[in-house]
Amino acid sequence: MQYFAHSGASESRDDWQPLSEHLEETARRAAAFLEAVGLGPIAKLAGLLHDLGKFNPDFLRRLSGESIRVDHSTAGAKAAIERYGGGDARKASLGKMLAFAIAGHHAGLADGVGGQRRPRPLEARLSADVPDPDRVWQQEIELPELPPLPLQPQSRERAGFCGAFATRMIFSALVDADYLDTEAFFTGLEGRPVERGGHPPLDVLLGRLEAHLRELMSNANDTAVNRLRREVLEHSRGQAAEAPGLFTFTVPTGGGKTLSSLAFALEHAIRHGLERVIFVIPYTSIIDQTAQVFREALVGEGAGPADFVVEHHTGFDEEDPGVRDGSAKLRLAMENWDAPIIVTTGVQFFESLFSNRPSRCRKLHNVVRSVVVLDEAQTLPLRLLLPCVAALDELARNWRASVVLCTATQPALRAQDGFGGGFEEVRELAPDPPALHRSLRRTRIRRLEGRIEDAKLAVRLRESPQALCIVNTRRHARELHELVREDREDESFHLSTLMCPRHRRAVLETVRRRLKHSRPVRLVATSLVEAGVDVDFPEVWRAEAGLESIVQAAGRCNREGSASMGEVVVFEPADGDGRRPPGDVPKLAGAARGVMRHHSDPAAPTAIQEYFQEVYWLQGSQLDSEKILAQLRERADSFDFPFATIAQQFRMIESSMLPVIVPYPGAWSEDGGAERLLRTLKHAERPGRLARRLQAYTVQVPREVRRLLLDAGSVRCVRPEVFGDQFVELTNLDLYRPDVGLTWSDPTYREAEGLVF
Repeated sequence: MQYFAHSGASESRDDWQPLSEHLEETARRAAAFLEAVGLGPIAKLAGLLHDLGKFNPDFLRRLSGESIRVDHSTAGAKAAIERYGGGDARKASLGKMLAFAIAGHHAGLADGVGGQRRPRPLEARLSADVPDPDRVWQQEIELPELPPLPLQPQSRERAGFCGAFATRMIFSALVDADYLDTEAFFTGLEGRPVERGGHPPLDVLLGRLEAHLRELMSNANDTAVNRLRREVLEHSRGQAAEAPGLFTFTVPTGGGKTLSSLAFALEHAIRHGLERVIFVIPYTSIIDQTAQVFREALVGEGAGPADFVVEHHTGFDEEDPGVRDGSAKLRLAMENWDAPIIVTTGVQFFESLFSNRPSRCRKLHNVVRSVVVLDEAQTLPLRLLLPCVAALDELARNWRASVVLCTATQPALRAQDGFGGGFEEVRELAPDPPALHRSLRRTRIRRLEGRIEDAKLAVRLRESPQALCIVNTRRHARELHELVREDREDESFHLSTLMCPRHRRAVLETVRRRLKHSRPVRLVATSLVEAGVDVDFPEVWRAEAGLESIVQAAGRCNREGSASMGEVVVFEPADGDGRRPPGDVPKLAGAARGVMRHHSDPAAPTAIQEYFQEVYWLQGSQLDSEKILAQLRERADSFDFPFATIAQQFRMIESSMLPVIVPYPGAWSEDGGAERLLRTLKHAERPGRLARRLQAYTVQVPREVRRLLLDAGSVRCVRPEVFGDQFVELTNLDLYRPDVGLTWSDPTYREAEGLVF
C-alpha cells in the first residue's frame, strides 16, 4: 500500500504527495537549517519521523475526505524514544529532544510531565494508546546513529537551559521545514511559484550602504558632531574581523549608532559567513522609522522594492494551535525571518525564544548564524533579565550568532561588573566611550524640586515655542496634551502606542517640519518617543523615571548641538488618576534620584554603571521572578522541560496584547492604506505578505479590551471562517481620534454626525 502526506484534486491520486517524499524533503530542509552548528543530523531525523503516524490506512481515509481525526505525530515521538531514549543520559536526551519536537510540531511544545493541560504533557502522549504505523515505514526510513550534542553550556547550572534551547531550535527547524515543503507542494498544484527568496546578498547590501554613507558625509556640514559620527563609524567597522561573539556599542544619542551598527553588522556577517542581520528594538513606535532608514540606505538605484527588510512586531500568529495539516496551515500568517534584514521588537524576539508555539518558534532557526543588534539594550525587563541574558549568551556561545548590545546607557551585565551569570569576553565597538560622552554632551539635566500640577506644567509648555514633554502613562499623555492644546490646537501634538505606526509616522513628519522651520511645536508623548525617534527639541521635560529613560529623553534635546547646551527638566507629577508610573518605574526613579544627587552629570558612563548596579542589587532574585532558570536547571538530568509552562510565564508585557487593524486613510500612505490591504485580505488564501504590511496599521490592545470591542460590535474578524480571530478590523471609526488614536472608554460611542439618517 502506498501512503501519502497531502492530497491533490485527482481521484487517481496522480497529483498526491507521497509520504516518503514529504518526509525526505522535510528532513533535508531541517538538516540544512542547522548543519552549520552540528545539529543537522538530529534535525534531519526529526523530519524523517515527524509524520510517522501517517503510515496508517485511517489517514488515507482522512485524505480521501472522511471526517475522522488521526493522531499522526505521537507515533514518531514514540519511535524516537524507543530508538534513542535508552543508554546513558546524553543519549537519552537525544530521544527526548526528538520526541518533544515531533509530538509538538502541530500542537506546540508540551511540558515534559504534569504542568499545563494544553498541549498534553509529553509523558501522557508517549503513554497514550495510538495505532502503530504500518511496518512498511521501516523499509522507507533508515534510522542512523546520532552524534552527541555539540553544545557547551556556560556552566553546569546552565546545562538544562542549554538543552531546552537546543530542543526549541530542533522544533523550529522541523516546523519551518514541514511548512515550506507543504507550501511548495500546494503552490505546485496551483501552478504558481512560491513567493520566497530572491533577496540581494549581503555584500550587495553593504555596497549600497557604503554609497549611501558617502553621500550623507559629502552633504553633511563639517561640524564636531559629524566628525565624531564619522569616527564612530570607522572605528566600529574596523572591528568587523573580530571573531563572532558578544559586543557592546556604547555611543551617546545622536552619535550615529543606527547606521554605524548596520555597517558593522553587514561587514561582520560577510567576513564570517553569517546569514542575516536582526535588529531588536524595544518599541513598536520606531520599528517603522528604523526599517524606513534601512530601506533608504539599502535599496540602491533601480533596485526595486525593499522587501528584503522585514518588519515583524505585530502578533498575527496562530493563537490556539491545534491539529492542523495540509493546505489549512498555509493560511496562518507565520513569519519565518527568511530575509537578510529583520527589524523586530524585543517582545517578539525574546518571547519567541521562550515560546512553545509553532507559529512563534518557526523563525528561531534563522537566528542561528546571524548578527543580533539589541538596540537600547537597557530596556530589557528587570523581572526577566536573567533569562534574557542567558538566551543572548547561549546564542553567542553555541549558535554562531554575534550579539551587539547597542545603547547610550550600557547596562552593567558583564561578569566583571558583578552581575551573576553575566557576559564574559565582551568587546566594545565604540572608540573610548567616556571620551565620546564628554565630546557629545549637549544637554544639562536638572531635577525640578517639588511636585507640579498638570495645569501649571501645561502653562510652562505653552510658554516655550518648542518643547517635548514625556510622561509615564498613556492616560496622562492624553490628558496633558488636551490641556496644552486648549488655545494652540495647531501647534500641539500627541504620540502614544494607541496610534497606529503609520499615524505616528505622519505626526512625527509634521513635528520635524515645524522644528526645522522654527515654527511653534509642542509634543506630549509617552516613553515611546525616547528610543531612537529622531527629533531635536531645544527643551525637554521628563516625568520621573529610571536614569536610562531620562538620558534617552535627553537624546531628543539639542541633538545636533545647535545650542551650547540644551535644557532637560526632570519633574514629579502631582498625584492623580492615571499618573502613577507603571511596573518597576517607581523603583527605577528612586535609584535615579540617588545617582542624580551624587553626580553633576548623571549621563556619564560611571554614573550609569553605578545606577544599574544599584538597580540590580535592589531587584535581587526578582531578576528572574518566574524562576525560569531554576526550573530548567532542576530538569537537566530528566530532560522533562516545562516548555508550555515557561511560555506562559515568559511575558515581557504582563497583559496579553493583541492587534486591532485600523483602516487608516490611504491618502496618507504610499501603499494605499489599510483599506486597500483589507480589501485584498478578504480574498487572499495565504496572508503572509499582507500581514507584514498590515502591521503598520495596527494598535495593540489587551486581550480583554479586544473582546469588549468585539462584543460591542466596534470591531469584526476578517474572514473568521478562514483566519479565525487572527485579523480583527476596527469598524466603529469614531473610536479612533486623529489627535490621540484609539479610545475605548465607551466602545459603543458614535459621533453625532454618524447618527444622522
